[in-house]
Amino acid sequence: MVPQTLPRLYLLTDRHHTHQRPLTSVVSQALEAGARMVQIREKDLGTRQLIDVAQQLIPLIKQHQGIVVLNDRVDLVLALDADGVHLRSDSLPIHLARRLLGKDKLIGVSTHSVEEVRHAESEGADFVVLGPIFETPSKQIYGPPLGLHTLALACQGSHLPIFAIGGITPQQVPVVLSTGAYGIAVISWILQAPCIQDSTHELLSQLS
Repeated sequence: MVPQTLPRLYLLTDRHHTHQRPLTSVVSQALEAGARMVQIREKDLGTRQLIDVAQQLIPLIKQHQGIVVLNDRVDLVLALDADGVHLRSDSLPIHLARRLLGKDKLIGVSTHSVEEVRHAESEGADFVVLGPIFETPSKQIYGPPLGLHTLALACQGSHLPIFAIGGITPQQVPVVLSTGAYGIAVISWILQAPCIQDSTHELLSQLS
């Protein structure tokens, strides 16, 4: 079933950002520190390789009563019994994903404008990720940072949980939340950290 309350910290995986540490080890440490929502986001892997990674990570996440979302692969969500899918803004239409997944799976959507947030909500998404909010190398392909004003506009007109992404540090979490954002989505701050648990704790302490 779709949970009534989503965690406020959304960790996205990218094995290229772990400083050559095993992804399973990094994710495990984040989970031990309190992370409870993980998107398996290994976009460059073929299907067989992605299945291998997912079959390693899903049990870890479930052991911590966490939520596991797969990036853009509705078929693997069903095959591996993940909790949901995260769609790109130009991916499979939300209403078709819902038809395939049913009402008990989560559908999240990446958005890069207020208009895309509105569209995702009208189509029946369960949550959206909006960004990049601040400057960050991993999101430069999506253009200049949207900034806090755009985040606030999106939150004011939406009933969906909105996770802000892009260059977010613990120091910025309070101002991000002040816009009405539900939570934050991160990659580098946790995956690249010298101490995964400390970095996870820092974020969670600002979200509580």
